[in-house]
Amino acid sequence: MLRKQCEVKDPEKIEAILAAATIGRMATTDVDGYPYITPVNFVYYQKNIYFHCAPKGEKLDNIARNAKVCFEVDIPLAYLDAGFTEDRSPCKLHQFYHCVVIRGRAGIVPDGPLKVDALNALVAKHEKGKKFKAVHADMADYRACRVVEIKPEKMTAKSELAQGKSGESRIAIAKHLKNRGGETDMETIRAFGLRPEKI
Repeated sequence: MLRKQCEVKDPEKIEAILAAATIGRMATTDVDGYPYITPVNFVYYQKNIYFHCAPKGEKLDNIARNAKVCFEVDIPLAYLDAGFTEDRSPCKLHQFYHCVVIRGRAGIVPDGPLKVDALNALVAKHEKGKKFKAVHADMADYRACRVVEIKPEKMTAKSELAQGKSGESRIAIAKHLKNRGGETDMETIRAFGLRPEKI
């Protein structure tokens, strides 16, 4: 990683990004050798990535030929707009974010307890504490879908939070975000390690 100051190494922080992100993108290799990227709802469960899909499709065909995949998630934070500088310089525009990139191998989970558990973990993640009818092996939808497991072999993560800036510059950015008051601005200030009410 080029910007080492942005690298996230703490496994708990990496897992927190994976838990917070709702959409991931899996890159496979198609029959002509081109990358093929598919967005999927996913869950990080027992140190692996799981998602469900239709029983047939291009991504499954690609996995059958070549199990090596890349999986990426990102959480966009605040966008630093041109209004941050007096001269409205386009060179100061910037996007803050968290991301995780996983290289690993994908395969189909056979019918059985792991498939049931992965599907229930997926539903629980997206229902966010709400009660739901548990998935079980007798459901028609359970039998009709496939569950893909990605076993990570290499995982890297990054949080772009103006780490390369001076403390003074980071405070100035935080003040700008606080005054702007956008949807992700307060979250970004907290991700900087600052408290909006103290700025």
